[in-house]
Amino acid sequence: MVLSLAGASPVSKESYPELYRLVENLCLTAGLPLPKIYLINDPSPNAFATGRDKNHSAVCFTTGLLEKVEKVELEGVVAHELSHIQNRDTLLATLIVVLVGAVSLLANWFSRSFYWRNSERREDNFNGLLALLGLIFIILSPIIATLFQLAISRKREFLADASAALLTRYPEGLIRALLKIDADKTPVKRANSVTAHLYIADPLKKKKMSWFEKLWLTHPPIEERVKALQNMAL
Repeated sequence: MVLSLAGASPVSKESYPELYRLVENLCLTAGLPLPKIYLINDPSPNAFATGRDKNHSAVCFTTGLLEKVEKVELEGVVAHELSHIQNRDTLLATLIVVLVGAVSLLANWFSRSFYWRNSERREDNFNGLLALLGLIFIILSPIIATLFQLAISRKREFLADASAALLTRYPEGLIRALLKIDADKTPVKRANSVTAHLYIADPLKKKKMSWFEKLWLTHPPIEERVKALQNMAL
C-alpha cells in the first residue's frame, strides 16, 4: 500500500546493476536477506524502507537521489534504510500507530460515556469533576499520543543514522548525502503527511520552524543529525 501511494516501481538487477550490487553488498555485511528494490520517478532526492520484518521488506529510492549523489553518499543512504529494517523500525511504527489509534478510541469512548451520564441529569459534585476530567482527557490525550509518536520517530532516525555509520564505517558518506538532500528544496510529488515519516528526510520540505513547531516534525533537523554523525567520526 505504501509503495503504491509513493508511485514506486520495482527495479531489476539488469536495469540498475550498480544500485543492486550496493544493496546486495550491504545486506551481506549486515546479515540481512535482500529486500525488494523499488524506484520512484521523482527529481527530489529521497528514500525510504518499508515492510513488517526483514523477510518481508522493501527499500525505495527516488530517481533524483540516484542522479544527484555520489556512490559513497548513496551507500550511506542505503545503509540507513537497511538499518531501519534491521532495527525493526517499520514494525515499531505500525505498533505506535495502533497505540495512538487506541488512545483516540478511548478518548471517544470517554466522551460518549460523559454525554451518557450527563443525559441522566445528575447534578452532583462527582459528575462535575468527571465532566472536567473527561474534557481534559478528550482534548489532550490524542495530542500527547501524537507527540509521543513523533518523538519516537525522530529518535529512530538518529538510531538508523548511527547504525548506518557503523555498517559502512564511513559516517562522512551519509553526512554528505543528508546535506545534499536538505539543500534540494523540491518536495517529493507523491509524498504526504501519512507517508512522510518513512523517508530518510522530510519529503515535504518544510521551512525553518520554531521550537514548538519542531515538536510536530517526523524527522530531527538535518543539522542535528549531521552533528551526531560528526561526533561518531571523531
